[in-house]
Amino acid sequence: MHGRAVALGAGTVLNALSTGVGSAFAIDAETTAVVELDESGHTEGTVAEDDAADTRLIERCVELAIETYGDEREETLSGGTVRTESDVPMAAGLKSSSAAANATVLATAGALGADPERLEACRLGVEAARDVGVTVTGAFDDASASMLGGVTVTDNETDDLLARDEVEWEVLVWTPAERAYTADADVDRCANVTPMADLVADLALDGRYAEAMTVNGLAFSAALGFSTDPAVEAMPHVAGVSLSGTGPSVVAVGDADGLDLVEKRWDQRDGQTWRTTTRTDGARLE
Repeated sequence: MHGRAVALGAGTVLNALSTGVGSAFAIDAETTAVVELDESGHTEGTVAEDDAADTRLIERCVELAIETYGDEREETLSGGTVRTESDVPMAAGLKSSSAAANATVLATAGALGADPERLEACRLGVEAARDVGVTVTGAFDDASASMLGGVTVTDNETDDLLARDEVEWEVLVWTPAERAYTADADVDRCANVTPMADLVADLALDGRYAEAMTVNGLAFSAALGFSTDPAVEAMPHVAGVSLSGTGPSVVAVGDADGLDLVEKRWDQRDGQTWRTTTRTDGARLE
């Protein structure tokens, strides 16, 4: 039984490490998962971009989705294969894990003949991420933006969706060569910027997403040990700019003319600079 699904990468408005409240917005960068189910009792995952990548998350997503969406007719289906392929750089702060989890849950559900409610499927991916230890907060903010599209604000401690809105921005991403893993983030240092995180949450819930992400970026860059120089270079020209996730990518949003100016500056930095847009349509079965 075969299923295929696509989910989106995302950028950060508010990092949830300080307070458990987070916010993210979907971008036009896709992760595709292809699932084949069988009766082997074993799940094997592969990542197209890296043969040595940790596949525990996508394998756990398949297991949970079989448990949730299988029925008596498919009771013998107990394993299979899952392969992901992605435009989203891994360990770059652009929600590659959330996108892979969402796509895998949906693809497995599709293989079982189900088309699940999107938030329910999203929460399964978050559960899988917690089970295998690839997230500190549960990343429901990242996962909800990837799954639903648009910008979301969430309580990651209760997995509640506090707000969802649609934004239309041009997006500029700078991704340096180094990688940063969420599970390795210094949570204690992030707790020091809790007052700023509370302010960012207030701004986001007031619909002031671009301002919120700029405050977030300055606070969490300092807390996580990243330079604020890329953000400071961008601030005169864009609506908002932030360290995305726990880094190392920096994401700026605004109009094309402003981003053109920033791109010229960021192109002088080591790493990759690339353009995309926001997305409002979310994940889908194919």
